[in-house]
Amino acid sequence: MSSDAVLHQAAALCLTYPDDDFHPRLLPLIREAAPQLAEFTDHAAATPPGDLAAHYVQVFDFKNRHSLYLSWWTDGDTRRRGMSLVRFKDVYRAHGLEPTGEELPDFLPAVLEFTARTGDTRLLTAHHDALGQLRSRLTAAGTPYAAVLDAVCATLPSVPTGARR
Repeated sequence: MSSDAVLHQAAALCLTYPDDDFHPRLLPLIREAAPQLAEFTDHAAATPPGDLAAHYVQVFDFKNRHSLYLSWWTDGDTRRRGMSLVRFKDVYRAHGLEPTGEELPDFLPAVLEFTARTGDTRLLTAHHDALGQLRSRLTAAGTPYAAVLDAVCATLPSVPTGARR
């Protein structure tokens, strides 16, 4: 697994709700495997599990302002979003993967896991602007989750302005 793939998998875990396994089982693995995420993992290690979970909910679950659903950034809550979700599923299926239905296929942690498994960065690159907007808003909110987006964005090629969708 490439270093970018390891980072993408680790970032997916960081951007998923921190359940009971996060602190005892996952956090030590993430810290060792992805030193690029040290700012976030240091914060997570120093934060009691209940407080980290509450912070996650506050940051990601109350408003779309920090949406982890990539098509929301391009389509909002419109009919176009349905077609965007179909395109995500088509890319997954082209690699022999079937979305589980537990989350929408554009959920950033799912896209990061897909990218880690396949090495296909098309979905992340196609949503470069969305990732940049999310990163900017997380930075403005002063949340350590911004460091996770910083690390993910650093792995993506620069996209010329005219080539973005």
